[in-house]
Amino acid sequence: MKQQAQLELADVKRIAAAAEAHAAAHQWAVSIAIVDAGGHLLWLQRLDGAAPISAQIAPAKAHTAALGRRESKVYEDIINQGRTSFLSAPGLQGLLEGGVPILVEGQCIGAVGVSGVKSTEDAEIAKAGIAAL
Repeated sequence: MKQQAQLELADVKRIAAAAEAHAAAHQWAVSIAIVDAGGHLLWLQRLDGAAPISAQIAPAKAHTAALGRRESKVYEDIINQGRTSFLSAPGLQGLLEGGVPILVEGQCIGAVGVSGVKSTEDAEIAKAGIAAL
């Protein structure tokens, strides 16, 4: 039987703090969501000035990255390259760049989703949070 690491609250707080610090350093108003390996929400934070819709988009991006075990940008690229039928894939909601899986020893243990600025910047913030682990 395989064993897999799991996010603990201290890990989630560390990721969130690093992501928030990165966003604040650039004066980016975003929402930050962290989910477990099953895409279940563990953390949601909407920074001052972030659009209300970002608090719905960030968890969707994180959910997609966790379930797909890859960055949500992969799905955005598939769709942008013409495979629009992928929009009907079950369980995938945030098909936009900004969702990044948290990988430990090759296993996906969760994901971070960010929304509120350019999608490349959203992903940058998510990666900065994950790097704190």
